[in-house]
Amino acid sequence: MSNSHDTEAASPAKAPKAPADEESTTPGVGFSVSSITRRWKREDLLKKGSLIARGFAFFLSLLSFIITASNKHGDWENFDNYEEYRYLLAIAILSALYTGVQAFRHVSAKLILDQRLSAMLDFVGDQVVSYLLISSVSAAIPMTNLMREGQDDIFTDSSASAISLSFFAFILLAISAMISGYKLSTQTYI
Repeated sequence: MSNSHDTEAASPAKAPKAPADEESTTPGVGFSVSSITRRWKREDLLKKGSLIARGFAFFLSLLSFIITASNKHGDWENFDNYEEYRYLLAIAILSALYTGVQAFRHVSAKLILDQRLSAMLDFVGDQVVSYLLISSVSAAIPMTNLMREGQDDIFTDSSASAISLSFFAFILLAISAMISGYKLSTQTYI
């Protein structure tokens, strides 16, 4: 006695499958139109993301520079009486210059440098400026906290806002550094 399951198992192979795309089955060839368009979209997104991060970092660094430089309220409440705030100001100026030049370079889309050298410059520059920003923030925070223990006024509030803006500029440049690191890792060096 045979079962209907037995006849199915004994029957010849099922109908042949439709042939798959030759592009996806060919070993070593992984390029199709959809993968190329995805790569272009990803590269475009990375380019725009880097530009947006640098643009906002420029804006925040510029605001930090302006707030720190205008933080003069007489007597002991002048930013230039404290090394920490002078350092914060210097790094905010440097960060505003760097991010402004980089954003302009990306907007103008002129290839002044070789693509590999440009990727290396972006990565190293983003790293250096972001670490300088976090260094200046970490130097100015203890002084501001010490002053706030004694008296909380417009001088300490302005200092705290400049520190916060520099910190957010650091975060944006760190994101830009990750993007430029990815771009650097995808470069070919043949």
